[in-house]
Amino acid sequence: MRRRALPGFGLSLGVTLAYLGLLVVIPLSTVVLKTAELPAGELWATVTSSRALASYALSLGASLVAASIDLVFGLVIAWVLVRYRFPGRRIVDALVDLPFALPTAVAGIALTATWSPHGLFGRVLPLAYSRAGVVVALVFIGLPFAVRSVQPVLEALDPRLEEAAATLGATRVQTFRRVVLPALRPALVTGFALAFARGLGEYGSVVFISGNMPMKTEITPLLIMTKLEQFDYAGATALALVILAASFAILIAVNGLAWRGKKRVRPPAAQVVR
Repeated sequence: MRRRALPGFGLSLGVTLAYLGLLVVIPLSTVVLKTAELPAGELWATVTSSRALASYALSLGASLVAASIDLVFGLVIAWVLVRYRFPGRRIVDALVDLPFALPTAVAGIALTATWSPHGLFGRVLPLAYSRAGVVVALVFIGLPFAVRSVQPVLEALDPRLEEAAATLGATRVQTFRRVVLPALRPALVTGFALAFARGLGEYGSVVFISGNMPMKTEITPLLIMTKLEQFDYAGATALALVILAASFAILIAVNGLAWRGKKRVRPPAAQVVR
């Protein structure tokens, strides 16, 4: 009988379910239970108020724009780190993870000081205290997700596929579109979704640079904090439930796209010239 590194399936499954239950399911279920204290009419009025809808639009819109920017530049940065060797490459690689290690409040203060009207870049292009400033903050905190999702896939991609495509007469654009991009598509989708989900719930780095103007630059997490400060716990959890549902839907969509991507068979290199 072959010995396994981990104990039996029953024990491993029990530990997994206990971990998820204690640290994920039970805490999140309290959001639903607290929200249920609101009457249906009051609940609907809370989550569909003009202030709440404006915060949804800003949070969703800014997260979508920021994740799209991260997707493009994350691919470029990952490509440079994997395909080229240059002095300071390890330093650049380490800087990619800086938003992970940096407290979000510190990032928000730094970005505000940089893009404020008296800041280094803000003197030319003042983006602080505007919706554009929210996008800047979300791009900053979401970029590592895009880079780190694509980088290992690029490292594992066999360069002989690209060489075969070039031998068969494919241009660089054709090679990238028909050979490289299909292999990167699941990683790109994952990186985009992770950056989008992170931006949707981001608070610390946005609260300083946004200006926090209701109906203009107020994000949903800030509105939740405002209700908590007003001791409106049920209203805060109602808004949190909306964000939770959106994040859960994103995760379901990402897993579905990743599953579909794994089922697809990579086309032969000979097809790139067609």
